[in-house]
Amino acid sequence: MFIEEILQRLEEEIPQSEYERYIKQLRLDEERSKSDWIVFEAPNIFIANWVRAKYAKKMAQLFQLRTGMKTQVEITTPTTLPIQRTNPQWEPNPTPPSTKINPTYIFENFVVGSSNHFAYTAALSVAERPGKVYNPLFIHGGVGLGKTHLLHAIGNYNLARGRIVIYVTIEQFMNDFTYHLRNQSIEHFRQKYRKCDILLIDDVQFLSGKERTQEEFFHTFNELHTASKQIVLTSDKHPKEIVGLEDRLKSRFEWGLIADIQPPELETKIAIIKKKCELNKIELEDEVINYIATHMDSNIREIEGVINKLNAYSTLVNQPITIELAQSVLSEQRKEQEQSIQLQDIVTLVASELNIKPSEIRSKSRSRRTVLARRIVIYLARTLTPNSMPALAQFFGMRDHSTVSHAMRRIQEQIQKDPEFKLFIASLQHKIKRLSSP
Repeated sequence: MFIEEILQRLEEEIPQSEYERYIKQLRLDEERSKSDWIVFEAPNIFIANWVRAKYAKKMAQLFQLRTGMKTQVEITTPTTLPIQRTNPQWEPNPTPPSTKINPTYIFENFVVGSSNHFAYTAALSVAERPGKVYNPLFIHGGVGLGKTHLLHAIGNYNLARGRIVIYVTIEQFMNDFTYHLRNQSIEHFRQKYRKCDILLIDDVQFLSGKERTQEEFFHTFNELHTASKQIVLTSDKHPKEIVGLEDRLKSRFEWGLIADIQPPELETKIAIIKKKCELNKIELEDEVINYIATHMDSNIREIEGVINKLNAYSTLVNQPITIELAQSVLSEQRKEQEQSIQLQDIVTLVASELNIKPSEIRSKSRSRRTVLARRIVIYLARTLTPNSMPALAQFFGMRDHSTVSHAMRRIQEQIQKDPEFKLFIASLQHKIKRLSSP
């Protein structure tokens, strides 16, 4: 049967270990398969996701070469159905519920190091004496460094003591406000947010430019602060650096205490990995832990995701977690991330951070700010995406790729000699990666 021929051809083109571990566990679903729609069933969701992401496209190409027909390959599990060829129309939920506080985020399992000690101590003080010290507490730092963990830890500490705690992202606050405004139930909204003991708001930087929501949040802030109710806010940047935020809000955010969280040094990162393994009952050799710590960015959520993925693969294929498996998983993650990052998203983000229009970056303007923005986009695109220098030159309408090479060199030089600029670039990289995350 030609299915066996195609799988044999695939076996010749991919690593033998991956063929044995994943492809051999697939079963052809003859009932659902058609001439242009081939369905394989995997024994579980992890193997299905792996094959779908890494080899489904290649398998479809091999089918097309063999049959001459354009073919789609779908990988299912015993509890899933093939993806339909038509996309259903989904109705958005007009009022997404407030995010519940995660009971696993507590002070006891927050790994403290020199990079986050000040923020941790401030958060613990606020949890113990809400409304009495550091009101508001404003925690800022890069993506995945533990800001949300501290917010939830404050919430869990006070929920256990019978206090009324509300935790939401600023996006949820805005959606909630818009919904009640549209439905003429704004008093219900105000009762909810102004009658709590502790208000925890995540990602407050997204208030930028939202004038009507800023107005409402300003009054909510004043009501709570006057009543000595605790307010804790997080952001990826200092209040002064949030473009499009009203000065009166910036001023109030600075009334209490501002604490920053820096990327963890290697020792702290290793300690965090060990703590995550302990909490999730995952065993990793020191060699694997050190490899993950030295080859991954400081985003703790991404690190935890890799640890869980390694454990899942190890369990499913009944093999120990080796350094080779860690290398394979990290390599695959980087490849998937690079492929999902869109060049225009980088342009839009950099334009927002430097307070210029995205169209200016692709223009012929030679103003200092525009040239800097263009160079930063080129640097980020070359380091985070598979775009080649000729492709970038074409995107920006440049004569050849030598201009791209020059831009890369200038940014690298500035990173080496300017620590603040280096942190700025690292912050942009974190944000772009978050945009590409599912």
